[in-house]
Amino acid sequence: MTRDWLPDRGIRRTVHALGAAGLTVIAAGAVLETMWLLGIGVWGVIAAMGIELVYRP
Repeated sequence: MTRDWLPDRGIRRTVHALGAAGLTVIAAGAVLETMWLLGIGVWGVIAAMGIELVYRP
């Protein structure tokens, strides 16, 4: 059984937090019908995906 390297866990936690926050803001923007909230949420999800793609251990 292998253990995760500590920085990998931190990056994974950051990616999950950015993705969850982005999806939450997207949902709030859809409910409130505000484009700026949708935009912020989409950029949060894009950032999470970018980090995941660039920093893949």
